[in-house]
Amino acid sequence: LQISKNMISAIYAQSEAEGILNRHRRIFSAFKNYAILSSTGGAAEPLPPLPQKRAMEYRNWSKNDIRTSLLGYGCMRFPTKADGTIDEERAEALLSTAKAAGVNYFDTAYPYHNGQSEPFVGRVIAKWDRSSFYLATKMPLWSCKNLDDAKRIFEEQLQRLDVDYIDFYLLHSLHKARYEKAKAMGLVDWLWQQKAAGRIRNFGFSCHDNSAGFEYILRDQPWDFCQLQYNYLDRDDRAEEISGDRGYQLTEECGVPLIIMEPVKGGTLASLPADAAAPLHALRPDASDASWALRWVGSHKNVHVILSGMSAEEQLTDNLATFGSFQPLSPAENAAVESVADELHRRIRVGCTGCRYCMPCPMGVDIPDNFSIWNKLGMFGQKDAVRTQWAEHFPDSEKALHCVRCGKCEAVCPQKLPIRDSLAQLQKELDAL
Repeated sequence: LQISKNMISAIYAQSEAEGILNRHRRIFSAFKNYAILSSTGGAAEPLPPLPQKRAMEYRNWSKNDIRTSLLGYGCMRFPTKADGTIDEERAEALLSTAKAAGVNYFDTAYPYHNGQSEPFVGRVIAKWDRSSFYLATKMPLWSCKNLDDAKRIFEEQLQRLDVDYIDFYLLHSLHKARYEKAKAMGLVDWLWQQKAAGRIRNFGFSCHDNSAGFEYILRDQPWDFCQLQYNYLDRDDRAEEISGDRGYQLTEECGVPLIIMEPVKGGTLASLPADAAAPLHALRPDASDASWALRWVGSHKNVHVILSGMSAEEQLTDNLATFGSFQPLSPAENAAVESVADELHRRIRVGCTGCRYCMPCPMGVDIPDNFSIWNKLGMFGQKDAVRTQWAEHFPDSEKALHCVRCGKCEAVCPQKLPIRDSLAQLQKELDAL
């Protein structure tokens, strides 16, 4: 009987992952996220067992013998305590379970968890074989007034993470103007020098720009990789901060490996309205909404890592099931996802693309952000989440009620939207939640 090394690794990963889950079962069962608790009337359920098949999906890179797990762990949304600090016991259990199941890409950043993500991640990975995982972090350009600031932050990151090198280092949240600033201060050249010195293994960037801005950045350097927001709803490249399908196509054209952020659109694609999700449930009644979103992204051949900020044990278990037996979408499944996307787009209250040509408003109204919240209500329902965002997190000074109907916004709107009437209507609807 011939047993391959891959089979042995898969069996070992399954055994180790199940052992960690068993050791932490009491911890896990004590904490459930709000969605699970509310859906069960507040009663926590036992953590579901891991699926029988545990062969993590990997993607091979064309250079340097890199082989990343398709599922990457985003370290921005760890479980937290009442005081807002990271719940380190739970978070470490999540990270260790993910790694034992085959996840080998861990993504953090300087500002995550108010600066506490990097030090915490550093303490956890210090217990692991350094060659057994890939570590990613990012340079916060908005905190850099000059090159000396950037150098100080880079050294601080190495100290926080307690490592000699970063596997994947990114310029964080680029748009064209921010990238030009980084170049002008000499930061881009300096980071290439750090790569040459072995302190960075792969140099890239994350981007929040439209396709034109993204293309400018992408073609300007011999990047090792890049990171984009991409999911089955964020495909229109007219939006100000989304490069969409065109952005993905550009990575293929330029041969730059792609890492995906926001594959579930901040969690909204993990909890779809039942009627909108009916085509998905008809094909796979037991599959989670999140699994469809992740499989849609993973079905693109140039996607090498899909980041998920798993803050709850149910999310990790579900994602391990999706990537432990990963299947690209079939034509029928892809058609079902397209129909769901069409239905969600049909529910949009106002066709704002976020281009921000209407800004600044002379009265301080953030028109695109008002529309974004209103559209979230229309597309996904989720009244409790929208009410909280509107009442507790959206500045009153930027709300639609301050509109004086001057009409400057409508005069420059490329979509010719009825902005003034829409602002009045959304204020009524959101205040009534």
